[in-house]
Amino acid sequence: MAESDMNQRVAKGLFWKLLENGGAQGVQFVIAIILARLLSPAEYGVVGLIMIFITIANVFVQSGFSTALVQKRQADPVDFSSVCYFELAAALVLYGLLYMAAPRIASFYHIPVLREIVRVLAVVLFPGVVISVQTAYVSRKMEFKGLFLSTLAASVVSGLLSILLAWKGWGVWAMVGQQVSYYFSLMLVLFLTVSWKPQLTFCGDRVRDMFSFGWKLLCASLLDTVFSNLYGLLIGKLYNEELLGSYNRGEQFPRLIASNLSAAIQAVLLPAFSASQDDREAVCGMVSRAIRLSSFAVIPMLLGLFAVADTLVLALLGEKWLVCVPFLRIMCISYCFWPIHIANLQAINAVGRSDIFLKLEVIKKALSLLALAVGMQFDVVVMVSLKAVQDFLCTFVNGAPNKRLLGYSIRRQWQDVMPAAALSAVMCAVVIGAGYQLAWLPAWPKLLLQILCGIVVYVALAWAFRLESFCFLWGLVKNRARKGDSQ
Repeated sequence: MAESDMNQRVAKGLFWKLLENGGAQGVQFVIAIILARLLSPAEYGVVGLIMIFITIANVFVQSGFSTALVQKRQADPVDFSSVCYFELAAALVLYGLLYMAAPRIASFYHIPVLREIVRVLAVVLFPGVVISVQTAYVSRKMEFKGLFLSTLAASVVSGLLSILLAWKGWGVWAMVGQQVSYYFSLMLVLFLTVSWKPQLTFCGDRVRDMFSFGWKLLCASLLDTVFSNLYGLLIGKLYNEELLGSYNRGEQFPRLIASNLSAAIQAVLLPAFSASQDDREAVCGMVSRAIRLSSFAVIPMLLGLFAVADTLVLALLGEKWLVCVPFLRIMCISYCFWPIHIANLQAINAVGRSDIFLKLEVIKKALSLLALAVGMQFDVVVMVSLKAVQDFLCTFVNGAPNKRLLGYSIRRQWQDVMPAAALSAVMCAVVIGAGYQLAWLPAWPKLLLQILCGIVVYVALAWAFRLESFCFLWGLVKNRARKGDSQ
């Protein structure tokens, strides 16, 4: 495939993937705000606790094979169907384990209702398997338009159901209903919008071949998922479900920003990287571009969110949720490093070095255990703050192998990141100062003025310093405008 054709496919795929993530998460964001008004932090904490176990179980039935399907040079319908049936069998085993473990989980956290919630929520493992194979097919074929429509529809259906249940007084079951209905509706709509359908065929040799690549990614993903959720598990046990709900809500806002763009980069650039895996210089250039563009977009949004955190929570969620503000600000700093993490790891996967990927995860988890062990000696805010420090140190861990694999050193990576980071820090300081000056205003007008201030300051600084990513994106906009005029 010609380079210009690949660039066009990447641009088109990135557009639809951003719409999918932005549209679906935008709907979920609105739903979450409404539910936060109807439910308490403790109720959020209960469901959030169970979703940790479900998320970990999902790793066993989804991770590794999906990436292997995308990375494989030649993947046919037999590959996709074989993986689907194998993962469904694994999901059945894991559901049985969760079903039997449900009473012990409820007893461990001293929350009796967890027994029934675990058994109901665990059914999402089955549609989750099918969705993982469907999205792998979408990523390989870059059919992101169908994924966008499906995800948006599922988010609306599940969101409306959860609001109705919460309004009727179902409490935590409103969120349970949201999760279950989202997975099943997404799977069903994807069958209508994505061209892949499972066939009545299975090849164990194909599964074994992909497992030789995917098992390392599965182990790495399992390590990452367990350690990412370890803080939630410990907060729920050492403190209470109300504090866990506040931590989850504080993490949700920055994660929404970081995961939206990062998931788009991951889904679109992995097949692009894989297609060029024999041309290391081309992959290096794409990784550098991905880091610069994602940093230009993600870092100012996260530092802007850091600046307006208290005003945002007061305006959207109400005074009862102000306890989540410290967590929100800490996680904004933590997620600032995601562009470096995602781009480097996808490049490593694309060149087929899942063994390096696994080794990196082991090193990072050793750092995470150290940070957690130290943090537990203090209060919960210090514990979460050390997590942000550990995430920063892990950028060096993830970036180190690509100096040898691609000739893209950590120093060059930070040179790509720092212009956007420096301008974002200045913008953040200005917005915080504006917040003090506007303290007399009600929450909503103050929030809107702070956001407007942040946008104006960042764009003005990017234009004044001729930031490379700003000029690149501005050039794309002007070229598109010229094409529109000529037509």
